[in-house]
Amino acid sequence: MGQAKSQFTEEELQDYEDLTFFSKKEILFAHQKFKKLAPEKVGHNKNAKLSMQKILEYPELRVNPFGDRICKVFSSSNDGDCTFEDFLDMMSVFSEATPKSVKAEHAFRIFDFDGDDMLGLSDLKQVIERLIGDQNRLPESDMKFLIQNILSEADLDDDGALSFPEFEHIVDKSSDFTNSLRIRL
Repeated sequence: MGQAKSQFTEEELQDYEDLTFFSKKEILFAHQKFKKLAPEKVGHNKNAKLSMQKILEYPELRVNPFGDRICKVFSSSNDGDCTFEDFLDMMSVFSEATPKSVKAEHAFRIFDFDGDDMLGLSDLKQVIERLIGDQNRLPESDMKFLIQNILSEADLDDDGALSFPEFEHIVDKSSDFTNSLRIRL
């Protein structure tokens, strides 16, 4: 662990600790995990940027149906490629210590495929398709029925889409939400 610590000054570690939900020890551990994805590239270059393909080798992301969306939301370049700071931010948001409101904000961005700050019909359809997988495709009529049920429950202003406050209202009712948005370091 001494080698990883030598890559960061005490001031950098303090800044990371102030900006995340991690301790300095957890930050160094996160850096080890990041470095393990591409040791030849990260090496002693703490500013290395890994491709989305490399980041998706992280075990929890590899099996997550939203892995690519997670990478894109946390990528500072919006292409899915991640620096250590992007990776640290991602891991922090998905840590156990992160408040539900922060998790909700990021989940909303992950589910907002078209980036219009609303979860519309197309976004909801993509979320459902990713959750059920390719092998369990729903007939179009069932998909429409499911989306209409979601909207009838959650679309409080009847505009045919979910705004962030409406999404947050759903999250507040969900007791298991924080557990489903967790990635262990």
